Amino acid sequence: MTVSSTPQNSVTLRFLAAPTDAGASGSVDAGTVLNWVDKAAYAAAVGWAKSYCVTAYVGNIHFADPVEVGEMVEVTATIVYTGSSSMHIRTTVTSSNPQGGQPHASTSCLVIFVAVDAQGKPTPVPPWTPQTEWEHREYDHAEARIEVRKEIVRAMNGQEYTDEGTAERIMLRFLAAPTDVNWGGKVHGGVVMEWIDQAATVCASRYCGMDTVAVFSGGIRFYRPLRIGDLVEVEARLVYTGTKGMHIAVHVRSADPKTSEFHFTTYGLTVMVARDDTGTSVPIPAWDPVSAEDKRLHAHARDLLEIRGKAPGNRLPNHLLDPTC
Repeated sequence: MTVSSTPQNSVTLRFLAAPTDAGASGSVDAGTVLNWVDKAAYAAAVGWAKSYCVTAYVGNIHFADPVEVGEMVEVTATIVYTGSSSMHIRTTVTSSNPQGGQPHASTSCLVIFVAVDAQGKPTPVPPWTPQTEWEHREYDHAEARIEVRKEIVRAMNGQEYTDEGTAERIMLRFLAAPTDVNWGGKVHGGVVMEWIDQAATVCASRYCGMDTVAVFSGGIRFYRPLRIGDLVEVEARLVYTGTKGMHIAVHVRSADPKTSEFHFTTYGLTVMVARDDTGTSVPIPAWDPVSAEDKRLHAHARDLLEIRGKAPGNRLPNHLLDPTC
């Protein structure tokens, strides 16, 4: 892997997609792509802040063309907006045949990192001032999404998930391994996003009885760090279905294995679709909410769609819309 860092506010990682990056579909899993995104954004953040940084939020990610094993991958992360201690980073993933050919886009999203001091408290970062037309456009876009993001977080914080739900639900439980560690001694945010993708995949596949892949991930909010050796729970639950899309809410919790007192660490919503042997997305059975909690979470998923639709330039694709699309 090589890293270039020109201009100062931008970092590009370049590497070949390895055979070990392949998922069940044969192409690279969405979780692996999310891990790449987080690493590139981290490199841009620490280069700008000159201090340790933590992932705070990952915005709407639409997975377009898949990344195939053996392709040359470029992940570019660019600072486009700064707050007092936060950095909003536009991250894009493209891939191409290393023997030549036109690169194709896999995904693009906005990642927010926060600079922290030795005690883990937010610390100021140098302000970013846009210069070019593209930078001004991205700056305005990031600023316009701040209120939408706050509304999404408020909507997510207002929900409770209990055993009264009747929808498909799975739980993964394991210990955070030393190989999951980041440069600050905690679990890498990209690794957590891989866990979210894995849990969502299992939940969706069990619901529809078919192979599934992620087409969207959004509102990934990091509340507290995970540490190596923590007991980790990743719970995925179906909350909504469209004609093809299965909306899966995923909660990540962690605990000291000696006490098993779990703390909420991360939340995310992933939309999965089922695919046939040719890789074409196919309709899935509609889920009808039964219990009061089912109906509340179903309405919550609809509310999140409406909130995301308020964001400037955010045209939602069909798989994120209602069952009649």
